[in-house]
Amino acid sequence: MSPERPVSRPGALVRAGFADHTRAAGMLDELGSTDQAGLVTALGRTADPDGALLGLLRVREALADGQRADLDALLSSADQPRHRLLAVLGASSALTDHLVRHPEQWRDVIDAERRDAVQLARLLCGEVTDRGELTAYDALRIAYRRQLLQIAAIDLTSDPYDEMPATGEALADLAGAALEAALLIAREEHDAPQRCRLSVIGMGKTGGLELNYLSDVDVVFVAEPADGVEEDEAIAVATALATSAMRACSASTGEGNLWQVDANLRPEGKNGPLVRTVESHRAYYERWAKTWEFQALLKARPIAGDAEVGAAYLEAMTPMVWQASTRENFVEDVQAMRRRVEDNVPPAEAARQLKLGPGGLRDIEFSVQLLQLVHGRADDRIRQRSTLAALDALSRRGYVGRSDAHELDVAYRFLRVLEHRIQLSRMRRTHLMPTSEADLRRLGRSVGEFSDPGETITKMWRGKAREVRRLHERLFYRPLLSAVARLSDDDATLSPADARERLAALGFRDPAGAIRHIEALSSGVSRRAVMQRTLLPVMLQWFANEADPDAGLLAFRRISDELGTSPWYLKQLREGSSAQQLAKILASSRYAAAMLERSPSAVAMLDDPDAMTPRTLDALTRTMGAAARRHRDADQAALAARAVRRTELLRISIADLLGLLDLDQVEVALTDVMAATVQAVLDVAVRRVEAEHGELVTSLAVIGMGRFGGREMGYSSDADVMFVHRPHEDADDQRAQEQALAVVTELRRLVQLSGPDPALTVDADLRPEGKAGPLVRSLDSYRAYYDRWSEGWEAQALLRATPVAGDRELGRAFAELIDPLRWPADGLSVRAVRQIRTLKARMEAERIPRGGDRKTHFKLGHGGLADVEWTVQLLQLEHAGQVPGLRHPGTMTPLQRAADAGLLGHEQAEALREAWTLATLLRNASVLWRGRPVDALPSDLRDGDGIGRILGMPTGSGPALHDDYRRCARRARAVVDECFYGTPPSENGARPGR
Repeated sequence: MSPERPVSRPGALVRAGFADHTRAAGMLDELGSTDQAGLVTALGRTADPDGALLGLLRVREALADGQRADLDALLSSADQPRHRLLAVLGASSALTDHLVRHPEQWRDVIDAERRDAVQLARLLCGEVTDRGELTAYDALRIAYRRQLLQIAAIDLTSDPYDEMPATGEALADLAGAALEAALLIAREEHDAPQRCRLSVIGMGKTGGLELNYLSDVDVVFVAEPADGVEEDEAIAVATALATSAMRACSASTGEGNLWQVDANLRPEGKNGPLVRTVESHRAYYERWAKTWEFQALLKARPIAGDAEVGAAYLEAMTPMVWQASTRENFVEDVQAMRRRVEDNVPPAEAARQLKLGPGGLRDIEFSVQLLQLVHGRADDRIRQRSTLAALDALSRRGYVGRSDAHELDVAYRFLRVLEHRIQLSRMRRTHLMPTSEADLRRLGRSVGEFSDPGETITKMWRGKAREVRRLHERLFYRPLLSAVARLSDDDATLSPADARERLAALGFRDPAGAIRHIEALSSGVSRRAVMQRTLLPVMLQWFANEADPDAGLLAFRRISDELGTSPWYLKQLREGSSAQQLAKILASSRYAAAMLERSPSAVAMLDDPDAMTPRTLDALTRTMGAAARRHRDADQAALAARAVRRTELLRISIADLLGLLDLDQVEVALTDVMAATVQAVLDVAVRRVEAEHGELVTSLAVIGMGRFGGREMGYSSDADVMFVHRPHEDADDQRAQEQALAVVTELRRLVQLSGPDPALTVDADLRPEGKAGPLVRSLDSYRAYYDRWSEGWEAQALLRATPVAGDRELGRAFAELIDPLRWPADGLSVRAVRQIRTLKARMEAERIPRGGDRKTHFKLGHGGLADVEWTVQLLQLEHAGQVPGLRHPGTMTPLQRAADAGLLGHEQAEALREAWTLATLLRNASVLWRGRPVDALPSDLRDGDGIGRILGMPTGSGPALHDDYRRCARRARAVVDECFYGTPPSENGARPGR
């Protein structure tokens, strides 16, 4: 012992990294080392000097008296062996505990050497065979940790990042050796194990030779019968052996356990047989396997058991892996798998995930594997199992830029080293960054960061995560530009054929066309081309994440060509969130894309959150009126008002696509745009007629009908209207009628002009006498008609009549005229109810287009919009005279009030509401997706997927969309049968009604 112990002074111990210097000084005295200064320096190089010193004392105490002298001699030396022992003690409390139980293994730490898979298997099997009084399970665990200590000792005393691949390989080899020994144990436990030939196939990180210190070991078991043995018998024996081998590794004993053996990557997962023959595996993958299962096979490797069976398995499986990218829906399947992984991360853990979080290991692994699957079909030189080897091969073959590959290599090593160090500390399976200051400090020191280690390692991790996410976005997309624009020499140089293949894998249906667009956007040395080369890798990914990437890229090119080098456009794309929003809109909605192509400057509204808010009716009316008044020519004035309409429709559709509006807000906004447009064009028509025929001698009003009057308009809704006029006092009735007709005729002509906005139809077919009746009537004419000739269907149509444009006083007068008709005080007669039911039945039989499906037609199908609306309207006609709450032009409001009044059950009302809402949403989404009206659920699954994704459903939601709608429609139809047609519940299974 040194009598002065200068290093025991607090300052020296604190500088060495001890947290409790008083306790440390006492333990150093207890050790009595003759080189206390050197020992403190050595301890200061460890992740946790306090833990290393305490562990050293514990191990020393566990040694027999005669063995302590050798350890004391080691502690007084200044060589690598001492550093190895202290590094292990300071990095892992779990391995320290093992050394305390088996102190003789400290020599394995200082003499650590790395062994190959064959040597490891021989050592572990030998110690299990010559186990003495130990149980086989305990012998396996002690032997396993003897080798684990050596791997950790070399890892912890080498450059952590250089050593990481070798450490992962050594851990994977050790896992294979443990499974070999576990099979040896299993054969001892069962009779006639020789009746089968069983092979263990390593999957995941085990197969890829990149295992963690503590991780589930993913395996697949494959077996063949021994000569002369029936297959069923051999599989039964192999299953028993596999089960025992798994238990030998995962069961807990006094020596703990090794790890869980996970066989869930086998065909059919947990529900499939544990062991299959090679042929059974082949048959499953040829007929039933999903895309993710082929991706899992990328790393498959025999690690234990019968080598010939393992080789036969690989020979059968490998060709199928490299054909996976040709499978139908390959991209959709890969995207779905990626989403499942991300969705399964608990929200509380997402920000700390080294593996699954944004910028984590999975981002790198996923991108590398996807590139391998796409290009490995034709290039066997990139068929590597480990991530880093595959990344290097991808770079050498030109599929990834050299600089990107280098940065990803560095990031992957860094993240894996953090993962290793965190797991090694307590030998727990985790992929989460620690949160405590002590744990972060230990982690930072374990990778050589001794200055403010906790804060430093956190900053480093977050910086790498951001870099990984950025590189992940570029990895699959950047080389596409190299192929078509010949970028810098440092970028990858895909051939045009490779670029087309990759674009096809992304989901582009016309890869050649996409390449032309990319080339047009990014070629050259202009400022725009340079900016586009920076932006396009990310844009391509955003396009590919939507349902129609081809349409998105084409529209983006057209808009960019039109805007040229506009500084505001390039700045907006570069600095704001507009680029991602623009990609989403262009690749998911032909309706919005078409309007943006006609008016590219409207892209600017994406950079202004306030611009996404629909404008009020008054504001719209003022803006359209002002735009129209700037033109003397009636046609130009009407087109100017309609140009404003296009801008407003674009505003609404963009906000809708971005999820900023609910259905009610969309309907009200679309109704207000239509009302303002009709008002503006009506004013233009009046000015035109007055210019030709003199000042009008009558007032006009436009009455909205149908969804227009109910303020429930969709993107494809016509403007159903009726026109009413009232001659001025002492005016000639004939002249007033002629002028009113001239105005209405001019209005209809102006709205039908070919213009910049989506087609606009003003439909007056709901007027008295339909198409055979006058286009416009005076208020007195309406009064006379309704007094004498009105049909029941006309009263029903009037339920939704609402003044929308023109003379407001006249509109109110018309509403007062029709109120007694649409809300009869005494309700409906039995005959009238029968007539309405008969008319509805005839419509169902006659109006659905030939070949149309009654189960999927949004408006006229069973459980569709008409079913719900007619049911609500019948209730209004019968009861609005006594229930004032029913006097409303909409559908959902009177439905709820009918339920509140007990006119139908709340469950029935909910079934009707759900079906009507879903049909309306689908109708709107169909227009947004296809750019034109759609009357029924599409049979094409691609259309179904596009529509579903607009509604917030996941990729591949076409079948689910059909199922959801049909289920809602069936429920609604049952209510319609009972509440509208009066069919007893016993006949259709409906719930009890009124």
